[in-house]
Amino acid sequence: MSLHVIVGAGATGSATARLLAAAGERVRLVTRRGSGPLHERIERVTADATDTARLIELTRGATTVFNCAMPPYDRWPAEFPPLAAAVLAAAERTGAAYVMLGNVYGYGPTDEAAREDHPLTPTSIKGRVRARMWQNARAAHDAGRVRVTEVRASDFLGADAYSPFTLMVGAQVLAGSTAFYPGDPHAPHSWTYTVDAARTLIAAARHEESWGRAWHVPSASEAPASELAARLAAAAGAPGPRLERMTRAELEEIGRTDPVMAEFSEMLYLYDRPSILDASLTAKTLDITPTPIDEVLAEMAAQRTQPAA
Repeated sequence: MSLHVIVGAGATGSATARLLAAAGERVRLVTRRGSGPLHERIERVTADATDTARLIELTRGATTVFNCAMPPYDRWPAEFPPLAAAVLAAAERTGAAYVMLGNVYGYGPTDEAAREDHPLTPTSIKGRVRARMWQNARAAHDAGRVRVTEVRASDFLGADAYSPFTLMVGAQVLAGSTAFYPGDPHAPHSWTYTVDAARTLIAAARHEESWGRAWHVPSASEAPASELAARLAAAAGAPGPRLERMTRAELEEIGRTDPVMAEFSEMLYLYDRPSILDASLTAKTLDITPTPIDEVLAEMAAQRTQPAA
């Protein structure tokens, strides 16, 4: 029975913990508040993941360390680099393999579907943060100090998922209110189911060809936001969605008083044009088939009817 350390208990980190535990593996889930799913093989630990010495202690004996943590969206430049550096150091010092959960920000704007080997040419602050995290880890890998791989996702869907769609559209559609989308609601877009991201993280950790490179989570759907909203409403038995486009000026106005919303402006290039993630190599090599989108939307619709924990 192997031990795996997971840093971060968001939707993807929690799903990764559940899948590993269900497969008979031991999991040590590290968060600031000791949160995460309850399971006899999941040990929930309260710790600051930027505390390198403490994280090294918690990682000793682990086969793999998964970095699924994400600081508050508006504090990435200050808080993401030390977090990533601590997890990388823990992997190096303990010999654990290092699997990172990443996203598409490091690619920057592209007019074609991004493949797993797409160059990193970020144009945003958050994109440069993400790119540098991977470059630092890859340099350690190339120097022979650690085995590392990164699994990159697009915008998340699923229960408890965090993305512009779930925050600005999904919740409003399920409530029967008007939703405002920050981009072209009719542009094709790749969507990532959090459980598919977890499955890809685990598959990458188990595959000998995965190290030293990046992989893409196969998309649950490439439907535009307008179609996704309509299908979510149908899954929930809600009225047809009222979806309007939010202009940049409107988004920036909201951002004057909301620091998280203020961060979306630099990422609008992902939403005002087609944004497609090509995961064909990942699907073939790691044998990952995405969950049907209607199952994902049914999960999101069911969450609305569940009582609060």
